[in-house]
Amino acid sequence: MPLATADVPQALRDATQHQPGARAALAAALAAPAHAYLLAGPPGSGKRATARAFAAELLATGAPEPDDARRRALADPSPHPDLVWLAPTGTQHLVDEVRERVIVAAAYRPFEGARRAFVIEAAEAMADESQNALLKTLEEPPPFVHLVLITSEPAALLETVRSRCQAVRFGPLTEEAVELHLAELGLGGDDEERRAAARLAGGDTDRAAFLLGEQGRQLRGGAQACVAAALSGELADAPWRGLLGAAEAASEQASEAARARFDALAVDAGEGQSRGARRRSRETEEAARRAARRARTEALDLGLALIAAWLRDLAAVAEGAESVVWNSDRLEGLRTASGGTAGGLDSRAARVGAELVMETRRRLRVNVGEELALEALLFRLEALLRDA
Repeated sequence: MPLATADVPQALRDATQHQPGARAALAAALAAPAHAYLLAGPPGSGKRATARAFAAELLATGAPEPDDARRRALADPSPHPDLVWLAPTGTQHLVDEVRERVIVAAAYRPFEGARRAFVIEAAEAMADESQNALLKTLEEPPPFVHLVLITSEPAALLETVRSRCQAVRFGPLTEEAVELHLAELGLGGDDEERRAAARLAGGDTDRAAFLLGEQGRQLRGGAQACVAAALSGELADAPWRGLLGAAEAASEQASEAARARFDALAVDAGEGQSRGARRRSRETEEAARRAARRARTEALDLGLALIAAWLRDLAAVAEGAESVVWNSDRLEGLRTASGGTAGGLDSRAARVGAELVMETRRRLRVNVGEELALEALLFRLEALLRDA
């Protein structure tokens, strides 16, 4: 029989307010938790917050002071000694970090209370070597160990990993749910901007929040400027460099965050001028480089997605279908742009242009030169849109 909402712990209830299926599964699991769970669903659907809330309840059970254990486990980053949270600093988890912080550490008894919880965020970022090394821990962990894997791409995990975990599914959030979340965070200038961010983010609350920040707004502006330059034939100023600049800013911020995280780990470990400290320094620089590259790639991919969205919206406006546009907070700009070419914009050309953008997104994923790819794209868009 499903638990009543009032019987679900508050933090878990809050984290799963838009995921009733995940809430019911995890709340029921607290009575007799399994050794491993796989939280799978699209980005921004609440998996991370849910994993933290679930881990907090696991650690509170049997703790000398449950409320204090819960409070410390819910903190981010958490000071609870029995909660290990592993997140990739770059495109992949470090193999050594998975071994040391999860596989080896799982053998040690709890520092306090009755349980230890290990959470692996973005589990799909584990190399096959890490996944294979983790199999024995997933299958036969000590009785006090509980593992929670989080993934947006379950197919990227080995079947042998997936089969050893109880799956908890998360669905994409509705636009209304994302808008409400943004409003609760106090993000966005008005309801229309929040609505546009929710549509452009495709149910990803993290991406929607990014779009309402300084870098996200810069990226949206850069995407709009690229299309405007292609429509007007004014590509001499290389508008694609605006996207590259926004991607570089995201890269630098991610690099600094990775260094700060590794420095904090070194302080917690009490490392001084030792071989361990020197090794940590090398790992820090490597992690910073990986984090920078990942952030740059993701920002460029988002920038291209925004160009494609602007082109699709231009086509919709040209066809009189303004109700379906994603950039609803910039409708006047869309109207001006769609009628700004001789005879008005050819909606079919705009849709074909969006497909060209998607092709460039695919090419960039296989390490094509970024600036050359963007430049070539905009000149192709110019020829397509102005000759139509």
